[in-house]
Parts: sequence; structure tokens; C-alpha cells
Amino acid sequence: MLIEACKKGDNKARHQLYQLYARAMFNVCCRMTGNQADAEDMLQEAFTLAFMKLDTFRFESNFGSWLKRIVVNTCINALKKRRVELAFCENMSRYDTMEEEETPPEFTVQQVVEAMGLLPEGGRMVFSLYLLEGYDHGEIAQIMGITESTSKSQYLRAKRRVAEILTEQKQTQL
Repeated sequence: MLIEACKKGDNKARHQLYQLYARAMFNVCCRMTGNQADAEDMLQEAFTLAFMKLDTFRFESNFGSWLKRIVVNTCINALKKRRVELAFCENMSRYDTMEEEETPPEFTVQQVVEAMGLLPEGGRMVFSLYLLEGYDHGEIAQIMGITESTSKSQYLRAKRRVAEILTEQKQTQL
């Protein structure tokens, strides 16, 4: 098995494992950091850490899930080192009173990803962890060191802001 070979120090196996997961984990890093250069750094750091801690992998979950957790934590820790505080979207009071749209407009994944890039880091991270990575608000709160209610409100605000950005872009294209 590939993971067992990696545990024994087989560099060819490590390269194969890297090739299997690098693209998906890079996408996670991009969504978390918001730019390609930081994402590349985080990817390398996460894989280095994963290979160093490979002996702790016990096959209780699939390897991809285990690695993804390392990638997410690596990104979170790097952003914390920069002393990034959760930044609320500008003029949040107007979003707090808005009602949910009943039928959201349809947009491409690329358009949504680009709109996410315009969010403040805190909102982008919560949005990405919840919507794209599948973490629940309790897990996000624990990972980011915030309360669950802060995670929920950041997600709602980010979701509304993404919808607003997409609507504005659509209107300028008409």
C-alpha cells in the first residue's frame, strides 16, 4: 500500500501520494488564503507536516480527510501568525436586516470563487470552510478560535455579500 511505503521512507511513494492529492489540497489552500503564492507555500508546508506525522495516521478515516484537516489547520495557523482578525464586511448593519433571497440567481463556480476572493479574510475563511469544505459551525468555531454564533453570522454575511457581488457583476454585464 502506498501509505505504508511512505511510512517506510519510500520517496517514490511519497511523490505518488503528493501527485494524488496536491491539486485538491492546493484548491483548499487557495480558497483559504485567497492568493496563489500563499496557497503554494501552505501546500508545501502542509505536505511536509503530513509526511512528518504520517506515523500518526491510523487508517481510521480516509487519507484525504486526514490530509485535508492538516491543510486547513496549516492555513489557519499561518493566517493567525499574521494576526489576522476576523473582519466584518463593510456596512454590516444593512446585511443584518436583509431577508434571504428566495431564488438565488444562477452563476458559475468560477464567478462564485472570484466573488469569494473579494470578501474580507475572516468571512472568506468561514464561507470556504462551511460551504466548500463541509465543516459545521462548531468545527469552524473550534478551528478558528471563535464562537459558533460568530461563525454562523460570518457565514451569513459572507453569503449575502457574495450574492451582492455577483448580482452587481451581472448588472454591469447587461
